[in-house]
Amino acid sequence: MKPTIPFLALASFFTLAVHAEPALTIYNQNFAVVRDSVPLDLKAGANTVRYPNATAQVEPDSVILRDPSGQHSLQILEQNYRNDPVSQELLLSLFEGKTIDFQNVWTRNNETLRENISGKIIRSGYVPGGEAQQPIIEVDGKLQFSLPGQPLFPDLGDDTVLKPAFNWLLQSDKSGTFDAEVGYVTGGFDWSASYNLVSPEKGDFVDIVGWITMNNNSGKTFENAKIKLMAGDVNKIQPQFTRNRFVTAYAMGDAVEKAAPAVTEKAFDEFHLYSIARPTTLHDRETKQVEFVHAEKIYAPTIYVYDGATGYQFYGLNYDQNYGQTDNKKIIVQREFVNAETNQLGIALPAGKLRFYRRDDDSQLQFVGENTIDHTPRNETVRVTTGNSFDLVGERKQTNFNVDVNNHRIDESFEIKLRNRKKDQPVEIRVVEHLYRWNNWEITAKSNDFVKKDAQTIEFRIPVKPDEEKTMTYTVHYSW
Repeated sequence: MKPTIPFLALASFFTLAVHAEPALTIYNQNFAVVRDSVPLDLKAGANTVRYPNATAQVEPDSVILRDPSGQHSLQILEQNYRNDPVSQELLLSLFEGKTIDFQNVWTRNNETLRENISGKIIRSGYVPGGEAQQPIIEVDGKLQFSLPGQPLFPDLGDDTVLKPAFNWLLQSDKSGTFDAEVGYVTGGFDWSASYNLVSPEKGDFVDIVGWITMNNNSGKTFENAKIKLMAGDVNKIQPQFTRNRFVTAYAMGDAVEKAAPAVTEKAFDEFHLYSIARPTTLHDRETKQVEFVHAEKIYAPTIYVYDGATGYQFYGLNYDQNYGQTDNKKIIVQREFVNAETNQLGIALPAGKLRFYRRDDDSQLQFVGENTIDHTPRNETVRVTTGNSFDLVGERKQTNFNVDVNNHRIDESFEIKLRNRKKDQPVEIRVVEHLYRWNNWEITAKSNDFVKKDAQTIEFRIPVKPDEEKTMTYTVHYSW
């Protein structure tokens, strides 16, 4: 049975289109592409337009504005982006030349007293991106270089002035009212995948549930947004943010329309795009999770591996006669499954964490290990290490070492013991041996057959019965 995808669907193309609601494509590299609609009422010629719905981490030079119907030719002659943090100085600047109330508060005879003083803001002292200056306030016809109290600001009526906003000078070839489309790259988004795999009390089959976790730290809430998730290694130049969030850009003709956004990518089919089937609201500073894959009875056998010489590497002659006599007795436990339709899967699995659970004899789930996987296409094999076996033990020692430098040869022999302390479970242990990289080698004697994994690695597969100790040996001849 092929896994179900209840909320996400794999997509193979990406287009910009008009959206009554915003649309997001979130990348797992802390950025997203936002697409939104902007209602415009333009006259022929130059128009001033304000767009206050951008995120707080927008990359201003990535903005693209267009009429998706193609009936209007738009040119951004000038773009100003403001994203100033809300502060007392900023609000004072909004009321320069106006009179507001300032409140003084003090205590007398255990009584809190308040007094409001009217003052005209001559200079707010606010400098975008720079160091604030002293404000100048006129009180009763006299100027003072300090605030006469805590400013009490009137209702702005609309908080858009406090939001990150673009101010555009647009050139339109003709008048008209229509919904334009704005697209831009923004930071503050990421997503990740995680997988829970549950095994019965005994056996090598697992059920899998995959989750997508989305994080929005962009400074903006997206209501009823169409969300897509891009999986893959997309090349992204990280923007250099500065404290001064005042940006001005000028463009003539189609310069802004043709400017490449701050994302570069290969041919699109080198990645995978997941789409949430229905619009969803993603609040600022919210983490949202969606189940995206559910499959049962996946064959995921347990693999036991003994690598007694892990960490040893020689790039020159080996004169260490104690090579291989280590304290490493651990036999690692791995789980492996093929991501194929014949194994109830067969979909692109985004990189993420795999958690393994096994039911005990009371049908309770017990956590038995976790690891991570990279992006895994269909028909590829996943193998992860989940821990070390408690009841399996390995020992490795060198039994012979002979170096003949004059004749360019080394002969080494090893003895490896494997013990299975499980009461009623036979196992197969894969013994991995690493051979020297710098010369030719030949196995001249062996107690068991082996498989050559690569130019420097061989693997023996040794069956061990319950409470049995198996001993295997081999001799390797090196020449150069």
